[in-house]
Parts: sequence; C-alpha cells; structure tokens
Amino acid sequence: MSETIAIQPVTAPIHGTIRPPGSKSLTNRALVVAALANGVTRLSGVLDSRDTEVMIDSLRRLGIPVEQSRELGTALIKGCGGNLPAHSGDLWLENSGTSIRFLTAVCALGQGRFRLDGNTRMRERPIGDLLDSLKQFGIAANSELGTECPPVIVDGTGLRGGTTTVNAGVSSQFLSAMLMVAPASTAPVEIRLAGSIVSEPYIEMTLAVMEQFGVEVDRSTPGTYRIAPQSYQPRNYDIEPDASAASYFFAAAAVTGGEVTVEGLTASALQGDVHFVDALERMGCNVTWGQASITVRGSDRLTGIDIDMNAISDTAQTLACVAPFAEGPTRIRNVAHMRHKETDRVSAVVTELTRLGLKVEEHPDGMTIHPGPIHGGTVATYDDHRMAMSFALLGLRVPGIVIADPRCTSKTYPEFFTDLGRICGNV
Repeated sequence: MSETIAIQPVTAPIHGTIRPPGSKSLTNRALVVAALANGVTRLSGVLDSRDTEVMIDSLRRLGIPVEQSRELGTALIKGCGGNLPAHSGDLWLENSGTSIRFLTAVCALGQGRFRLDGNTRMRERPIGDLLDSLKQFGIAANSELGTECPPVIVDGTGLRGGTTTVNAGVSSQFLSAMLMVAPASTAPVEIRLAGSIVSEPYIEMTLAVMEQFGVEVDRSTPGTYRIAPQSYQPRNYDIEPDASAASYFFAAAAVTGGEVTVEGLTASALQGDVHFVDALERMGCNVTWGQASITVRGSDRLTGIDIDMNAISDTAQTLACVAPFAEGPTRIRNVAHMRHKETDRVSAVVTELTRLGLKVEEHPDGMTIHPGPIHGGTVATYDDHRMAMSFALLGLRVPGIVIADPRCTSKTYPEFFTDLGRICGNV
C-alpha cells in the first residue's frame, strides 16, 4: 500500500453485503480467557491484525502455546489453568491498549518480573489506575518512568484474594483486566467500582465471555463484583464480526443514500457498538434487525442529532464523518476518554474536519459539527486506524479526499480499503 490513498467518490447509492473480520475486542478477551483456561480452546473467527498479533506473541512469551491459522481464522490455545508458566518476560505491545492492560493483570499471576512496553504513543496512555488496583492485592506493579503510563514493571506473586477498588473512569479496560484474572486467585476476590464506567458495554462483553467459559461472577451488589476461585473451561468459541468496523459500512449507506447489510451481527451481539445504527436511525436512516444480519438503508435527508456516545465511543469518529452531510449540527457528548486512545481523537477529528472546510467546535467532552461545504485535501491520520477508516467516508461524496498513512488500518482491519472499494463497486 502506498503512503496515501485517494478515495473515489461513488456515482450512485451503494448497495452491498459484507461480513467484517472478527471483533478485536472479543478476540483479545477470548485469547486471554483461553490462555487462563484449564485445557485446549479452539477459537474461530479470530481477527488477524497488529493488535491481535502482539497479544498472541506476548502470550507465547508468557509460556502459553498458541497455534494460529491466519488462512482459516482460527487459533488453538493450550491454557495454563491460571498458573502462568513463564517466570519473566519482556512484552512489546506497540499501541494496543487492550493488550497491555489485560496482560499487565495477567502478569500478576506469574512468579517473577515482567516488563510491558509499547511505542511512543503507548507511553502517553494512562495505566496508573490499573496499577493501583493491583497494588491493593499486594502486587508490585509500577510505571517504570514514574509517569503512570507504560513501560510497566510487574513483580508477579499470584493473586491471593481480597478486596480492591477499580477506577474505570478513563478506561473500562482496567476493570475488564481485573475481572478476567480474578478467577485464578487462590481465595475469593471482591472488586469494587470507584466512580462511573466509560464504555460500559465492554464490561458486559467481558462478563459474557467469562460466563461462556464457565466462570460465575456475583453482581448482586451494585458496583461490586465477587469472584470465587474458579477455572475457565476450554471450549470451541466463535468470534463475532467486529461491530466497530461494521460502523463504517453502515455509515457508507447513510452518506450515499444506499443500503448495506452486515452479516453475522444481530441485536443479541455482545458488542455494544452494534447500537451505532440507532444513531443513524435517529438521523433518518432505516434499520432492519435480522436473525443473522443488520441492514441500514440511507435517506436522502439526514438530520443532525445531539447524542451521548460514551457507551459506543469507538464509533464517534464514524458519526462525526456522517454529520457533515446532515441538516443541522450534530453534537457528540460525553467522550472525553477518547483523548486517551491511539491519539487524542476529539482534537484530531476537530482538526481534520476544520482543515477540510467545516465549522467544528471542540468541547472538553466532545464536539459539535456544523454541516457545510467540504473541499478535498489530505487527511492526517495520527497513526490511528479509526481516523483513516472514518474519514474515508467523506471521500465517498467529496472529490479529492486523500487518506495519509492508510497502513495504520492494519491495527484492526488490514483489508479495510479493499473491502470498502468492493462494496462501493470500485474493485
């Protein structure tokens, strides 16, 4: 792939059907839970991307055998029964926040020193709240540079039960990490939530995966999770298509007035991001929930909306690139935590939309996009896969939109531009 890619505007509303690759969020959760299980798990629908590559590489470095078939989209994981085989490890997680946060907690189960690091942006992403939660269990888990960000040093001694609090106000991944390792404790664990949770559907996803692998979590007290010592049970597990990735194709139907069906996602999907289509419906699209698919039909008249996207913030950039084609402004609220993602996603979206000629207001918790004329230009992507994929939507309507560094989509969706071209009839 070249250093840039020019998006070809469509000449008619698009119509097509697609099944995006497996969910990154589910793939990495399933890999962790399978690694801690007592036996061999077979995963299907496994996402092949940089984020999952670094997770699999790190599990192998921790002594967990993983056999992956990229062609078949499968992985066989021989679980360790909660007893981490490696006594030390140096893990490189690039900019995969999910991987470094989950594996920091996993390393606490070991007996030895583990170091987890990533690229320049990773060293700016907060992890201090998770380290504090581990310290309450007596685990020496520290930011090597004293910045409350990676690199992280974990001196694992195993979990011996007790009570900890988790602040999930910056990332729900901190709570997910603690929940997934808790069953491997030698005594009961109580996890208390401190404050509110951002992206709460991801916690429900974590709990659902844990349950599907045979672990029970007592949630009878609001804000408290009690987990007795248990073993994850190995199984055959099929991973849903990525709902965040599906948002780009649903949005393509919206901005072109076409119709797109995404196979493999339903109203019962574990991923909260399937409800991105609810936002499109509010803007004027028609949504059909099928037994094995979701279909979005665009409208010749989209309407701007005021929406809280805290629960589905990974699709906020997608909506921001639909908003310019609506009548009236669109206000995206309660997504301040997006500033701690692969880039400061609030500022990046505002900057790039403004450079293309739109009036956009930046707020501490989000943005307001005012529709108006858009001119062509090269979109900076900030090494953020979602910037590249969401801003490609503008190019379906606006001539001259060029995406810089399209390779950054390899983080979660290496074949995105090929799939977009296919559904738009350009390949």
